[in-house]
Amino acid sequence: MAKEHFERHKQPWNAEEAGKLRLLAGKGHGIKAIAKALGRSEESTRDFAKKNKVAIAKKR
Repeated sequence: MAKEHFERHKQPWNAEEAGKLRLLAGKGHGIKAIAKALGRSEESTRDFAKKNKVAIAKKR
């Protein structure tokens, strides 16, 4: 399976994206859904959430 290509490589996070991350995480969305909604990689989303102490639900 080919990895998705991200055009916005290494772009800084803005306040709107951070707010959307908190909103989606609060609604119980998983990392994959949040990353796709933000147009970011799962790794970037996970790192930003961890750094800003945002809990993301683990989907099983």
